[in-house]
Amino acid sequence: MLIYKIMSKEEWAAFEAEGKFTGSPVDLADGFIHFSTAEQMVETAAKHFAGREDLCLVWGEDIALGAALKWEVSRGGAEFPHLYRDWMLSEVSGHAELPWNGQAHDFSGAPT
Repeated sequence: MLIYKIMSKEEWAAFEAEGKFTGSPVDLADGFIHFSTAEQMVETAAKHFAGREDLCLVWGEDIALGAALKWEVSRGGAEFPHLYRDWMLSEVSGHAELPWNGQAHDFSGAPT
């Protein structure tokens, strides 16, 4: 199953340059990297990133992350994927810009 991470373009550029992603400030504070499923990503963007125009959507296969990926109950009682280690660039399946259309983010570049 694909899982998705919303990050700034600056975070994506650093990820590409360094070959790993240690997490956003929220991830670092919580002790894991937050991901969403295809069903969760639109609500995640609306709740945490509304109005931001500097975003990318990055995705990968959950199975590639092994035992460090935990499915844990979070918003609304749903299980969300949380990664308890760095995310390696080799584990990324793809990325796309996540444009803001003035009302919501446009996920048309994302596979489901």
